[in-house]
Amino acid sequence: MASVRARAPVRIDLAGGWTDVAQFAQPKPGVVINTTISIYSYATVSPQQEAVAGARRGIRSAGNLTIYSADFDVFVQAQSIQKLEYDGQIDLVKAALRRMNVPNGFDIITRSNAPAGSGLGTSATMGVALLGALAEMSRRKLLSYEVAELASDIEKVELNIRGGKQDHYASALGGFNYMEFLGEEVRFAKLPIPPDAQLELQKHLVLCYTGKSRLSGDIHAHVSKAYEDGDPATCGAIDRLKDIAVEMKEALMSGDLESFARLLSENWENQKRLHPSVTNEQIEKLFETATAAGALGGKACGAGGGGCVVFYSATDREHVVRKALEGAGVHVIDFEFAPNGLETWWA
Repeated sequence: MASVRARAPVRIDLAGGWTDVAQFAQPKPGVVINTTISIYSYATVSPQQEAVAGARRGIRSAGNLTIYSADFDVFVQAQSIQKLEYDGQIDLVKAALRRMNVPNGFDIITRSNAPAGSGLGTSATMGVALLGALAEMSRRKLLSYEVAELASDIEKVELNIRGGKQDHYASALGGFNYMEFLGEEVRFAKLPIPPDAQLELQKHLVLCYTGKSRLSGDIHAHVSKAYEDGDPATCGAIDRLKDIAVEMKEALMSGDLESFARLLSENWENQKRLHPSVTNEQIEKLFETATAAGALGGKACGAGGGGCVVFYSATDREHVVRKALEGAGVHVIDFEFAPNGLETWWA
């Protein structure tokens, strides 16, 4: 019996991040623009030989279940899925296995190409990839949005992880997406960007990793509390982030990249209004460095506080921006836009 493999791409959130969280997506809907890029999470599900032999005899295997996370070099073994415990060791994988209720007798390997705490939605992407592989192995037919909803529900219900749904939907769907959120409801559409404008974006966007893993859960807790308390800066920023995403949609569909760069920076300024922990001295210095080298706009990815930062460079200045950022001690990440979302195959 062959193995099933799956991969799902991470995303760069270009505008409206935070407003996909149900708490902030009502009464006025949240709005997000994102694009997936060629950095992937992978999952492989392989039946153990004992399980294969049992299946041929019509016996449901009671064999061991093994999980290996290449990213954290963590190996977990259990007699059955029911024996798995949430203990801070690859709990996302355990939760996905429990929810999918797959038979015992499988080896699972996961890995991601994204740096730890990148702010690119890696956790959600891993959930999408793993669920895709498990569904294929179980011969379950799931649509992309069903995988996204399942991955989001597992994080919230099983693991009590704060956050919105944009990461799961982006990873499952792939490409440039425009998303609206009303509470837990999600509406989405592919964003039609003129081919020339998309090529210009690809050429002039610069993505870098600060080397500092951000803890999005901590930042989410701070912002959530400020929002509940009615803090004017936080509430005003959430509202403006929604409008910026709508304006960016119009700019991208028109191929107006000058406005795109301006909105990227305005989005960042409103991210910082959410809570002081969204930025830090290192990130602020990176913006100074990139701007001096020719960046027209930029923002931190995800919740901020560390992880990755994306910049849009002036015409033919991206090489200067890249060199300046490398000189500032951060890692510039090469990428291409990824038009496809979750993909599964047999090997």
